[in-house]
Amino acid sequence: MTDAWERLYTPHRMVYLRGENKPSDDAAGGGCPFCRAPELPDDEGLVIARGEEVYAVLNLYPYNSGHLMICPYRHVADYSELTPSEVAELGAFTQQAMRVVRSVSGAHGFNIGMNQGSVSGAGIAGHLHQHVVPRWGGDTNFLPVIGGTKVIPELLSDTRTLLADEWKAE
Repeated sequence: MTDAWERLYTPHRMVYLRGENKPSDDAAGGGCPFCRAPELPDDEGLVIARGEEVYAVLNLYPYNSGHLMICPYRHVADYSELTPSEVAELGAFTQQAMRVVRSVSGAHGFNIGMNQGSVSGAGIAGHLHQHVVPRWGGDTNFLPVIGGTKVIPELLSDTRTLLADEWKAE
C-alpha cells in the first residue's frame, strides 16, 4: 500500500490488547494497574513523578524507550470527567515529561495522546491515561513488522531512574 501516511506499527502489543493481563474496564482499586501503581514504592510501580492529582508512570508495554503515561489518581474513564485542576496538572505533567525525556534521551519528537474507550484502542479503558511516546528519526524498522520483535535497549527500571532523577532536577 502506498500513500502519504507514516505508520507506527506495534504488533507485539496485540497479545495484551486481546486480553493477556488486562483488567476489566470497570476494575478499580487493586484490579486496576493505574490505581495500584501509585500505592507501590516508586521503583516497583515504575512511577516517575507524583503530583497532587496526577502522576507519571512508565508503560509496561512500551512502543519506545521512555514511553510513559500521565494518569489521574482518580479512577475516571473519560477526559470530559476530569476536573479543571486535573486537566491543568495533566497538561503541566505532559509538558514536563517532554522536557525530561528530551533531556535524557535526545528525542526528536513525540506522539502524545489518549484513546477514549476500548473501541478507540484503549488497552485499559476504565482509567484515563495519556501516552507520551518519544520518537527518533528511523526508530521503526523491520524487526517489529517482520520479526515480531521490538527492541527496547534499556531496562524499565533503568529508564525509570533516569527519568525520575531528571524530573526532580528540573
